[in-house]
Amino acid sequence: MEILGRMRFVPVLPADPAASPGGGPVLLVAEALAGGVVMVVTYAVLHYVGQSGTLSRGALLLLGCAALALLVGRRRYPQAAMLGQAALVGVMPAASMLCAMVCYSSTRRCERPRRRDLLLGAAAVLPVVVCLLRVVVWQDGRWQYAVQLGVVLAAVTVLVPGLVGTAAGQQDRLVRALQERTAAAEQARRLVESESRIHERSRIAAEMHDLVGHRLSLIALHAGGLEMALDAQAPELREEAAHVRRAGRDAMDELRQVLGVLGPLGRDTGTDALTDATGTRADVLALVEESRAAGVPVEYAWEGEDLDTVQPKVRRAVNRVVRESLTNVHRYAVGAPVQVTVRHLPGRVELRVRNGVPPARPVADSGLGTGRGLAGLRERVELLGGELAAGPTARGGFQVEATVPTDPDQGGRPDGPAWQAVVPEGLPAVEGPVRRQMAGVVSAVLGLAGLGAILLLGLAVVQEAHYYNDPTAPPPDSLHLGMSFSAVTALVGGNNDAVSSAAAGREPERAAGTTRCIFPYTSATLQDRLEITRYCFVGSVLTDISHFSTPLAHDAARSVLP
Repeated sequence: MEILGRMRFVPVLPADPAASPGGGPVLLVAEALAGGVVMVVTYAVLHYVGQSGTLSRGALLLLGCAALALLVGRRRYPQAAMLGQAALVGVMPAASMLCAMVCYSSTRRCERPRRRDLLLGAAAVLPVVVCLLRVVVWQDGRWQYAVQLGVVLAAVTVLVPGLVGTAAGQQDRLVRALQERTAAAEQARRLVESESRIHERSRIAAEMHDLVGHRLSLIALHAGGLEMALDAQAPELREEAAHVRRAGRDAMDELRQVLGVLGPLGRDTGTDALTDATGTRADVLALVEESRAAGVPVEYAWEGEDLDTVQPKVRRAVNRVVRESLTNVHRYAVGAPVQVTVRHLPGRVELRVRNGVPPARPVADSGLGTGRGLAGLRERVELLGGELAAGPTARGGFQVEATVPTDPDQGGRPDGPAWQAVVPEGLPAVEGPVRRQMAGVVSAVLGLAGLGAILLLGLAVVQEAHYYNDPTAPPPDSLHLGMSFSAVTALVGGNNDAVSSAAAGREPERAAGTTRCIFPYTSATLQDRLEITRYCFVGSVLTDISHFSTPLAHDAARSVLP
């Protein structure tokens, strides 16, 4: 559970950038431009293989704008955009990749399973219905061809991306649930640990109060008696006894404060004993004035607002860092100049206490110089999520620097949620947001490329079927001179090698400038003769349509007729 609490869960599938119903104008324009590029590339590929359809340029431009509008509008109306793209792709195959993008995004964002299934089923039926209307009703083609074309378009542009989007949406919801449960488990673990620490601290506080407190009380009591005795016998030593008594009393007061810190957080007598000025500008200034009164030259600087509104434990840490640093100056650098700087910045407090070289080396004393005071300060600051550094300076002095967050309840990191912890050693590091976005873009491009390859393969299979019942005689208003090569092949199919062989040497003379001719598949016969239609082109423009017949020999019949 601890490892799960420190892991960041990252979706495997590329994320949908449409996280909100709206979207800034820059993002909308960028999506429209990217969608336009994808649609132009798709049309160019389909046109190259003769599968771009027979729409005019004006119709292509109008339908292309509608497809881009549906792509951008999927943010606010995802279901309507998905159904509109599914219907549009049955008329204009060049919008296939845009339809796949809209279906992926819409199904990923739909959280209700029943509605998502109905939406996906309706969108899958629409390309078949539109292809039937376009091929059978409008162009008088074969319904078998229309069904095959609609099924290919529905499977590649609706079902596959829709199912992938459904899986991605479930993954997103699972990741969010895991994040919430992990955060809750981590919070519960922290509460258990905090409760354990409270009990242990309470036990330590009780032991210290019973043992050390009793001894200090005895010291203060005996010092008081000694003071009274010396008042009559040795008045010159009475003041020394008074110092011992006051030191014992001060030690007892400080012990009570320490016991308050060690006690339960809910009954933190140390925190309750703090005044409103503890750790504030006035409190730090008072510490500085005490050092100045003791003969230490101290320079004081405060930047930013006061700390009267921050939590008591933060103000206590500020007070302790300054107090301990000045105390160390009194002990080890008597007479050295000192600089105390406090900076209250957004989200943190920066402290710095720096002293220069003392005029005389400190006298070694037993029990001093162990570093326990700085170790305690460092632990106190790190428990709040801050940092403390202490060490000698280049000029021979000493410096203590500390950074304390003003909101330690956020784990010392005000800029992020508590569950986003650092990945521990042994676990793979998570890439940054820029790399994740780049990985998502690459995944999307590769996915669209794969869908395009599957679409081309499906259209190649569909092309083997015949658009019309009689390929040699399509509706008279559907073919005319000046059509493009792709438009003609979309209606009558490509060149058939068997028919081309049967027409070799028997076809009419080709017009001057003809660059190529195609002989579509035919099975029409008349009095043992094979009826053939030839379409000749100059470049990619249809310039001649010729009908002729050739003798239907037995070998030719076996190679041409089904």
